[in-house]
Amino acid sequence: MFAKLLVAFLLVIAATTVTLDLTLRRDWENSLLHEITGSLTQKTRLFAARVQHDKSVPLAQLVKEEAGSAEARATVIDASGKVLADSDANPQTMENHATRPEFIAALHGQTGSNVRTSHTLGIDFLYVAAPIPGGAVRLAYPLASVQEAMAQVQKRVLWASLLAVLVATVLAGVMAHSIARRLRRVVLFAEQIAAGNLSARVAESSTDEIGKVASALDHTARQWEESFTALERSRSELETLLNSIQDAVVAVAADRRLQWVNGTMLRLLGRNVRVGSPLTDAVRDPGVLRAIEESISSHQVRSARAVSLFPGRTFSVTAAPMPGGGAVAVLHDITEIERIEKTRRDFIANVSHELRTPLTSVQGYTETLLDTVSPSDSRVREFLEIIRKNSDRMARLTNDLLTLARVESGEQKMEVQPVQARALLEDAITNFRDLAQGMNLGVQLEECPPVIVAADRHAIQQVFSNLLENAMKYAHSGSQVSVGARETAGGAEFYVRDFGPGIASEHLPRIFERFYRVDKARSKETGGTGLGLAIVKHIILNHGGKVRVESQLNHGSTFFFTLPGSADELPLEEIHDKFTVS
Repeated sequence: MFAKLLVAFLLVIAATTVTLDLTLRRDWENSLLHEITGSLTQKTRLFAARVQHDKSVPLAQLVKEEAGSAEARATVIDASGKVLADSDANPQTMENHATRPEFIAALHGQTGSNVRTSHTLGIDFLYVAAPIPGGAVRLAYPLASVQEAMAQVQKRVLWASLLAVLVATVLAGVMAHSIARRLRRVVLFAEQIAAGNLSARVAESSTDEIGKVASALDHTARQWEESFTALERSRSELETLLNSIQDAVVAVAADRRLQWVNGTMLRLLGRNVRVGSPLTDAVRDPGVLRAIEESISSHQVRSARAVSLFPGRTFSVTAAPMPGGGAVAVLHDITEIERIEKTRRDFIANVSHELRTPLTSVQGYTETLLDTVSPSDSRVREFLEIIRKNSDRMARLTNDLLTLARVESGEQKMEVQPVQARALLEDAITNFRDLAQGMNLGVQLEECPPVIVAADRHAIQQVFSNLLENAMKYAHSGSQVSVGARETAGGAEFYVRDFGPGIASEHLPRIFERFYRVDKARSKETGGTGLGLAIVKHIILNHGGKVRVESQLNHGSTFFFTLPGSADELPLEEIHDKFTVS
């Protein structure tokens, strides 16, 4: 670096010195020549005046006298360019001067000048000519003395330049060494920063440009060090927090390599896990792999169950995308929760099963008593009707509890087959034709695409049964209940719509929970158990679909559920534009 800086300085100094030398010499030469030209011009004009007025002196003598007084060669030339007299040469042997520039200018009434080598004497002269009647006079000043003076000046300038170059070279060397030393400190600082030493500093105290750059670099390094310290502190706190939680956490980069795992995950894997290794080298459970892959691909949160990650344990997996690609997955141990849930389901199923026999007996005896009681005994009949009504409600509740328990536990196996979406809708309408007519309601098929879905036909009819029963309970007399389906990217979305009182928005998030009732009084009045929508939800989930509801107060409600499509082809049934039962 020092050599490069020194060479650069020397080149600048040399170029400056040469330029200055040439400029000074040219300017001094021009100035001297201009001064001599002015003096010689005055003498030439005096010479012209003497030639015109002093006719008594011969021209040959006159040019000799003028040459001596003017210290210059004197010449008289006629209008044709012929030399009439010359102080230094024989006019008879001299060339015609008609083409001389200074003579041509004199013939035009001007004082002309020119610098050139004399053909007669072979040396450089400054020629100045002035007009006279019938020709011109000319003085020629030899430039040998001027050139000698210029050579002396050039020699002095050269020595001065060499001295200046020598002094400048020494100063440039000192400056180059100083700059190189300071720049080496900046380079060393950059290398230390690149190596991760954020505490490195240039420590430059000067206020020049390099000092300002060094100060800015030191300030940047301090900011980086503070930011890195804060980031490291946050990372340490986050790592401590994640290691302290009971859930297993794993972060995966966009290239599907492990980015970070907490202590719980390490204990679960039970093997040496290396950050940067492929995810599949550490995790083999398909649920975990699927959730992470779908989250990275779709940039959305995905959930799954992991049953093979650790023997005898079940985990719920939630994977969320990370900014810049990759995903973080949280594995929550739900083994105990599922055990308790199974115990609860078994208990409910057992209790419901045990209640069925006595409830059947109560219903049978009540019907028998109602058939035998005297019509006049209204009080007894009233009590028996109350018993029958409540026993019927208890029977429906136990049946729904048993159904829900079977659906939730997976005991109710779905016989999924390809089926026309329209066939499911027409079955539902046919099953509720009589009930709708008895309640003064219409059931209308609004739309249905020719799409085939994968479904358990009996289970889906139970879904439609629960949804249509709810819709008819809340629909106004004389109104319509609409059913229909729309084709989706993955199958079809079915819906049941009523034009009843609607559901307030605060109830919608919990509408599919078991035993949740929007209007408890009306539910008891209509005989609802609070389990119908929960059964609908679990049947659809077991089909791989989803349920949702849209509703506004005083504008009715619409319940939606989706079913996946089927690749199997079925013969298409005739599709009518509209199917209505009133």
